[in-house]
Amino acid sequence: MADDQKKIMPINYTNREFEGVRNDLLQIAERYYPDSFQDFSKASFGSMMVDAVAYVGDQLNFYLDYNVNETFLDTAYQYDNIIRHGRSLGYKDTGRPSTFGKVAIYILVPASTTGLGPDSLYIPILKKGSTFTSSGGLSFILSENVDFADPSNQIVAARTSATTGAPTYYAIKAYGNVVSGRFRTERVTIGNYERFKAVRLSDSNISEIISVFDSEGNEYYEVEYLAQDMIFKEISNKNYKNDNVPSILKPFLVSRKFVVNRGRNSVALQFGSGKSGETAVVAEPSTVAMDIFGKSYVSNTTFDPSRLTKGESMGIVPSNTTLTVTYRTTNPTNSNVAVGSLTGVGSVSVNFGDRSLLQESTISEMLSSIEVSNEEPIVGDVSLPTSDEIKRRVYDTFPTQNRAVTQADYENLIYRMPSKFGSIKRCSVQRDPDSRRRNLNVYVISEDSFGNLTTSNSTIKNNLKTWLNDYRMLSDTIDILDTFIINYGIEFIVKPALGADRFTLLDNCIQTLNNKYSAEKLFIGEQISVADIYTVLAAVEGVMSVSSVKIVNKSGANYSSALIDVNENTSPDGSSIVMPKNAVAELKFPSVDITGKIK
Repeated sequence: MADDQKKIMPINYTNREFEGVRNDLLQIAERYYPDSFQDFSKASFGSMMVDAVAYVGDQLNFYLDYNVNETFLDTAYQYDNIIRHGRSLGYKDTGRPSTFGKVAIYILVPASTTGLGPDSLYIPILKKGSTFTSSGGLSFILSENVDFADPSNQIVAARTSATTGAPTYYAIKAYGNVVSGRFRTERVTIGNYERFKAVRLSDSNISEIISVFDSEGNEYYEVEYLAQDMIFKEISNKNYKNDNVPSILKPFLVSRKFVVNRGRNSVALQFGSGKSGETAVVAEPSTVAMDIFGKSYVSNTTFDPSRLTKGESMGIVPSNTTLTVTYRTTNPTNSNVAVGSLTGVGSVSVNFGDRSLLQESTISEMLSSIEVSNEEPIVGDVSLPTSDEIKRRVYDTFPTQNRAVTQADYENLIYRMPSKFGSIKRCSVQRDPDSRRRNLNVYVISEDSFGNLTTSNSTIKNNLKTWLNDYRMLSDTIDILDTFIINYGIEFIVKPALGADRFTLLDNCIQTLNNKYSAEKLFIGEQISVADIYTVLAAVEGVMSVSSVKIVNKSGANYSSALIDVNENTSPDGSSIVMPKNAVAELKFPSVDITGKIK
């Protein structure tokens, strides 16, 4: 057959599945090889060859489409690829969040010689880094020093002399803040120089990188992006007693730096491309000073930020050394704990004014007397966002540009708060209608240890307000407020198709609704779609029609105390239940809150 005749047959590029590819191959074989292949029955050799090639074509088409889809954020499916697309638009995954809370700490201190109060020499400072455990075995770290000499502490007589009745020991109650997790040190051997070296850590549940040092004692600093050369470090304030400011932030130019790249199940340190010993990795102070004001000296106020970045190398890469990485891990599933669950005392460290004046036996007895309890839930750990939620946050990140102007900017920044400060499950930012200024009401909600919605504790809300203060407009004021939780249940009636088993059908309907709504967390102010429930039930095999769907308010006992008049808040067409702007609907116990009947 002539070559020009072969061109007559068109190629259908839309046939990309197995059957389509197979049919195209059969047409080609029949047209161009009529003498060689005549038998295409299922048992024939020709049919086997066509099926094998069609299978390969089907697989290649699948992976071709899959790879193309993964190159775009809209169509990407893999979680890690979505995160990578997000990084290109400025989104940074916060990783597994930490939980925060306030705990009450008790210690016995011997009485003074007069018996009128505890001996001041024996009143300790419980050091930052002391550990505690919950009844479920979760570890928590004291995030700040606790001074038992603070006058706001509660002091009561705990033990008295059997002979005189005078107090011999006093119990001091103080409060401290804790964060979930434990410290871990990992050593990684680095070989020859490699541009943009990525070092993957063995633990994927890392909330915070504490420090990174090489064998020569050089420290590497975490930055937001590799072109960033300036960071801020905390310096102890020597004038703390006078101005009550414990630390001072100082700017530092760094040449050794890294960014943290997180996936669903991985954490890696990404370095730049500079070699050790190179010069001008960071700008010299004399080259970044502005002279437009006639200043002949260099100070912190004369830096020109536009000249601070030398992005050619993106920082020095470690080579032929061993990195010592210290980080804080957290529980891989959930670190939230209920009230009164944190009662175990792990490793504690204390400081005294002059320990040489004290009895070691008395100190040992004091340390063994330490007790701890959380009077409020410790929350902040939320379930990882879904792929769709990540995409939504990525699209909100780019227009935010590290400043808060619109309400969407604020919501995006709330979800971007570093995991070491805790996380918010849902938030809503609204203008206060009763304020004459640009006052914002920020409604937040967290998750408890069972994955149910719960009120965010005071520590999380304080961290959030501090975080937003760095980005808000000067004219904005922010109020962090609690969100009302409206618990609801679903009641339905369906008509079975002819021949359908009534009991099996009822179980299938309940299970279908359970699968859809048990893991679904509505947004604050989002309505309950009754129409969607009708659609879900109608799609269950064996259902002829859905007679009715009813939303009922659940309250009291293990439910929220918040109430809503369902009838008053039903839309005119009956398709949805409208929620107040400061409330969120939750199907708390799907196994008992979903009930139905077969009519």
